Amino acid sequence: MPRSFRFGVSLLTQEPADAWRAKCRRAEDLGYDVILVPDHLGMPAPFPALVAAAEATERPRVGTFVLNAGFWNPALLAREVATTDALTGGRLELGLGTGYVRAEHETAGLPWGSPGERVDHLRHTIEELERLLASDQHQPQPLQKPRVPLLIGANGDRMLRLTAEHADIAAFTGARPAPESATGLVPITADELDERVALHRRLAEGRKEPAELNLLLQMVVVTEDREAAVQPLLERVPDLTLEQALELPLLLVGTRDEIVAQVLAQRERYGFTYLTVLEPYMEAFAPVIAELRSR
Repeated sequence: MPRSFRFGVSLLTQEPADAWRAKCRRAEDLGYDVILVPDHLGMPAPFPALVAAAEATERPRVGTFVLNAGFWNPALLAREVATTDALTGGRLELGLGTGYVRAEHETAGLPWGSPGERVDHLRHTIEELERLLASDQHQPQPLQKPRVPLLIGANGDRMLRLTAEHADIAAFTGARPAPESATGLVPITADELDERVALHRRLAEGRKEPAELNLLLQMVVVTEDREAAVQPLLERVPDLTLEQALELPLLLVGTRDEIVAQVLAQRERYGFTYLTVLEPYMEAFAPVIAELRSR
């Protein structure tokens, strides 16, 4: 029996307080289960934004998607996590990753490090958070016990091993690092994602409870013309064929019924039951959420 679907929206733009709260309430009204905030310079600071989101809503959980571990000292992060969990009524989900934008580290005056060093720092951060927040002596105390649910965003081998060992939620981006790309990422194909998910499952075989599998969707377009909708992507990624683009798991393109069928097929193929959309697609994805609620 597959898990029930959950749906998250990653809010990328900051507004004045009233507008931010209204946007969060709109996400709740549309049926989103989790309101998320990323961790990039030029976007809202995650923890105060999440406290405001929780105050404005009643049902959704709130989460970081995902914190750039290189920005954070574990002891200071433990304080932020515990405080935010308490102020949101135990609705926090903590998302962590290594970070992938070198320019942000340089702007912040923080070391970038090699890929291995960034993974090592993330592992140290996770292990210190688990130690600190599990202690009855740590102040402040989080509300959720035994801990705040942990999401790890991963695709590489070492990151997938870390996810298998520690994460309650395993998040897949459907993309891989590409320094030559303007975004730092390029899409991975459906077959490549098959291999990544299969590796995660092998690494996690000894777990008592399997992790929930999350996919970050990069585009949701309700349209009768699927080929026209993916043309801008083909122009940015010339090595991608039209057939490959239409099969990309991180793109939901087609009529509402076609998108519903695609989501159900991806749950069957990969096991994705927690789907996150970016803020620009929050409204477009809402009718799909309504269709999938009982599936």
